[in-house]
Amino acid sequence: MWSGGNDTSPGGCVAQWLTTQLLGDPRPAALPEWWFRASPQAVVAALLAAAVALAAWRLLFKPIEWTRGLEDVGFGHLSSQPGMVASARRLRRHGALPPPFPNGWFALMESGELHPGQVAHICALGETFAVFREEASAGARAHVLGAYCPHLGANMAAGGRVRADCLECPFHGWQFRGRDGQCTSVPYSTNKVPEFARAKRWPSIEVNHVIFVWYHAEGAEPSWVLEELPEVQSGDWQCKGRSTFHVNCHIQEIPENGADVAHLNAVHSPLLTSGGDLRKSGGSRLASHSWVASWAPNEDERHRATMKLRHELRFLGKYLIMSNDIVAHQIGPGYVVLNIQTIFGKVIILQTVTPIEPMIQKVTHRLYGSKFVIQPFANFMFLGETIMFERDMMVWNHKMYLDRPILVSEDRAITRYRRWYGQFYSGSSGVRSKTDLLKW
Repeated sequence: MWSGGNDTSPGGCVAQWLTTQLLGDPRPAALPEWWFRASPQAVVAALLAAAVALAAWRLLFKPIEWTRGLEDVGFGHLSSQPGMVASARRLRRHGALPPPFPNGWFALMESGELHPGQVAHICALGETFAVFREEASAGARAHVLGAYCPHLGANMAAGGRVRADCLECPFHGWQFRGRDGQCTSVPYSTNKVPEFARAKRWPSIEVNHVIFVWYHAEGAEPSWVLEELPEVQSGDWQCKGRSTFHVNCHIQEIPENGADVAHLNAVHSPLLTSGGDLRKSGGSRLASHSWVASWAPNEDERHRATMKLRHELRFLGKYLIMSNDIVAHQIGPGYVVLNIQTIFGKVIILQTVTPIEPMIQKVTHRLYGSKFVIQPFANFMFLGETIMFERDMMVWNHKMYLDRPILVSEDRAITRYRRWYGQFYSGSSGVRSKTDLLKW
């Protein structure tokens, strides 16, 4: 074991010990001589400076990865009291909720999370999915099947194997083709595989680096498709930030924020330094955010709605510091594309909302920009977006849904939004919701 030479000074001993702990057993030539002659204070100062420099580099030049669990946001006023968070969630009044699972396209996972020959086990929308990608030799397309084998009910996402373009059940080796769910092989049978031997096949699409599944309570086929964003799909634009949240609310509450324009200046006016806790976001007399917005459903494509937003940051309420123009396209019940014009050009934020349970939503945001959108600026933007979203979460995690709210004339967009969103429910949605909520 290398001892670091004969330097027995305090600084030398500290340097030797730190070097051994951090780098294992390097040779003396691997580090400069001053390292072993420095005082303990100098060694500690050098390490602290390196740690600060590394943290600054990560903050400025590495894309943000922001993840928050179900109880990480909006429960700060209760977390100091043991058991109070769980109690508040249990005793919360939910109101007359709409059906928990609307009809439409929902994100299951990102494309990069599923490699050729892999299968993923995902529970969402009250269903259990086996999401798998074909082997590279078969085309590497992604498919979504019902996880339970129709033979004897084994979960094919738990131990199943990908065979070319099929998923093989781990229990008896039956193989089911991804594109239609048809059983193609029963290894121990000498008879022809019956035509009715099929696994449930879910319509799916892989677009903009996300794997989506089509859910419909009546079993109807997709009535629209999700469009590719050329900059994102081609890979020309890079992902410059990603966040994942789990929100304790009904899915309809989250996109309703786009129509609730009055909440913007009430919740999102204070500076980012106020953080995401509404108890501490009292605002500043020096500077504040201001918002002007409108929301309307699209006339040509009924499954789409558009929010136009002007955001300004002003000093003393008068002097403009910066501004952004945002056009947000709500596409179906759980997908939003935000186009943002900035001083460095356009950036896109993709938001997906997927019901994991009736009152638990998984919300992801991914920010894309060209090479001209420098990473420090992208991080600043994305950090602001996450903080603003956490302010909304503090409301969503505790609010009650009112099916007949008291509104003023300035709230009329909320009424229009609820009529528009209602198209994503069908007859079986309401019947199923009672059972799902009782289970939850």
